[in-house]
Amino acid sequence: MPRDIVKGHAALRRGRWSGAGAEYFLTLCTAGRNPGLIGADCIAAIMTEASFMERDGTWRLRCLVMMPDHIHLLVVLGGRLALGKAVARLKAKTTTGLRRAHPDLKWARDFFDHRVRADEDHLSLFLYIFLNHYRAQLCALGESWPGYHCSDEDWRWFRHELDNERPPPEWLA
Repeated sequence: MPRDIVKGHAALRRGRWSGAGAEYFLTLCTAGRNPGLIGADCIAAIMTEASFMERDGTWRLRCLVMMPDHIHLLVVLGGRLALGKAVARLKAKTTTGLRRAHPDLKWARDFFDHRVRADEDHLSLFLYIFLNHYRAQLCALGESWPGYHCSDEDWRWFRHELDNERPPPEWLA
């Protein structure tokens, strides 16, 4: 008997499992991909809440980058909240900071997540997040990006992959 094929966003959520200790690569976008996330108020709001969520056991924040219309995070989920609830909390708690900078700026309803398997290449994930703002030419090679964060534990090994804590130019070619 043929099965009905369900298309769309809801179909992607079916069968999703979210548990403590699972690692996720997340992308959260602004509604309509409206730019504005890179202002000081937005950066402070998102960095503060993402760090607070680490301190309270919601997740372990490994790496984060803020772009004008989206953010990427690499997190290990804690035992406090399921993934969807954790993302909803981050969005809810940062909305005031976003709107302080841009009154019409708000988060898109949904988010993208990829559960990272233990055997996946973590270096490629860290590089993707780290290089995002350089590839978008939001800052020069010699500059650091205020909307980037890497945990101290991960920075200890990851910085050795870089050229004086900056990407080698050939990575951006």
